[in-house]
Amino acid sequence: MLQFYSASTRIVNTKRSVSECLEVALQGVTESPSVLLFNASVGHDFNEMIEYAKSLQPNAQILAASCCGVVGREGVSESMKDMALMAITGDDFAIAGSSQIFGYNSYEECRKMAIQLKEQKEGINMLYFLASGIDINNTECIRAFEEILGAEVTIFGATSSDNMKGYVSYQSFGNEVMEHGAFALAFCDPTLSIDTQATHGFLAIGEPLTVTKSHDNIIEELDGKPAWPTFLARLGLPETAECGNSIPVGALAEVLSKSDAKEYGNRHILRVVTKHEGDAIFYATSCPVGTQLWLTVRDEERIFTEMDRMVNAMIERAQGKKPIAVFHADCLARGRYLTNRVLKEELVHQMQTPFYSDNVCPPWLGMYGFGEFARLNGKNTYHNYTTALYVIYRS
Repeated sequence: MLQFYSASTRIVNTKRSVSECLEVALQGVTESPSVLLFNASVGHDFNEMIEYAKSLQPNAQILAASCCGVVGREGVSESMKDMALMAITGDDFAIAGSSQIFGYNSYEECRKMAIQLKEQKEGINMLYFLASGIDINNTECIRAFEEILGAEVTIFGATSSDNMKGYVSYQSFGNEVMEHGAFALAFCDPTLSIDTQATHGFLAIGEPLTVTKSHDNIIEELDGKPAWPTFLARLGLPETAECGNSIPVGALAEVLSKSDAKEYGNRHILRVVTKHEGDAIFYATSCPVGTQLWLTVRDEERIFTEMDRMVNAMIERAQGKKPIAVFHADCLARGRYLTNRVLKEELVHQMQTPFYSDNVCPPWLGMYGFGEFARLNGKNTYHNYTTALYVIYRS
């Protein structure tokens, strides 16, 4: 039977951050952790973090991802030196990873991981997936996992990030730190169930751009013109702009079906551009010719109201059950680039409080990354620019 324990800290020294997270999370815990799952800002030394965690907990499998800030039971922090931990005890899990995953091989690498997971454990019912947020085809990742494990297995998690530059992100499994890696942590505890949902609160505007040349997740032309400069021109950015300039203002929207839009609370799902090469845009999912893409604007009131709607829907579905753990992924563009610290703390508090039990927050691991996995209308789906919650219950 799996048990979850969490902590977060904002200490500059990497070793001290690891020590504090472990000390706080495992206070009073007599069983040694089987898995240590770290989220950390890019200012930390990931090799040092993994090595030191291994020296303190040599029997634990250590997984880690870079991000632009963390959310824990202690609240939200978005500095260059944040760290959060979810420690897990028990053995009802399986782990697989890839050290080289890109858009062109996303399906093949995730299929390999899924086969490894299935060979390790039976009864997998949920999958925490964390991959590089730069140059990956997330729809192909989902397709591969579902092909081997089944569409009924809930995929949740995120894609790792830097501090919104789109230069590099880090992932770690097997005591190795990578820049284009991924790991999958599968749970097979039959007493656990998970509920996931995501929301964004942006609005599509103007006339859409139409994809006129593409392959897989790479868009070469929009409206018959080179994709990247056309995208920048529509955003009003200079030709010299990079992804770090476009991410805060350049959310692209794809129209949803009516049934998907009803649950989502929005007619569109969003996509982020985290890489370009020359005039080509590296999209977060497959994007066939003919796809229409709208520019968007933030609606801050809608962001708050839609987040409330999502949380209320999840509480209603829980029917009085209290979570034993919450995983949480937020788009980095919804962090300090969206609201000031006071408003962000209010938003996170408003999000966490309904899940409290006896005025205590459950173990909570959140990160600000490039993208989020959560079900939409019963289907495993990849999202961008959302708040996504993954609430685990024990039956």
